[in-house]
Amino acid sequence: MTRTRKTRSARAWPPAPPGLVRSFDEAVRSWRGTERREMFGYPAIFVHGNMFAGLVRTKMILRLREADKENFLKLPGAKPFIAMSGRAMKQWVVVPPAVMKAPAKLQTWLDRALAHGRSLPPKTKQSRRKPRRSA
Repeated sequence: MTRTRKTRSARAWPPAPPGLVRSFDEAVRSWRGTERREMFGYPAIFVHGNMFAGLVRTKMILRLREADKENFLKLPGAKPFIAMSGRAMKQWVVVPPAVMKAPAKLQTWLDRALAHGRSLPPKTKQSRRKPRRSA
């Protein structure tokens, strides 16, 4: 008897709330040199092929430099982003509700995430591909 495994794509994740998607799109719309695409079915923003902000379920996540991450995590309600596998993602944080409701604060942190994204080495199409496993 063979066991079947559910794939990640078979999971039924709820869509991000429309208001959150609108807020995200408005906050990132004016940036030049960035690309909005989807990651795991949620809106995300990339610079030089590197994702630096996005939505996951009902949350906004940001990729920050270590010093910015340490300061961000001091904000009330801020926390590290925990991935599907249950592990904390090294440079990623979840934006707390208080920051989401304060457009100027949110923009400040989004700008820091963009600056970090721009500081990362650009990804080429070839570097984005995962190496094939040999049989």
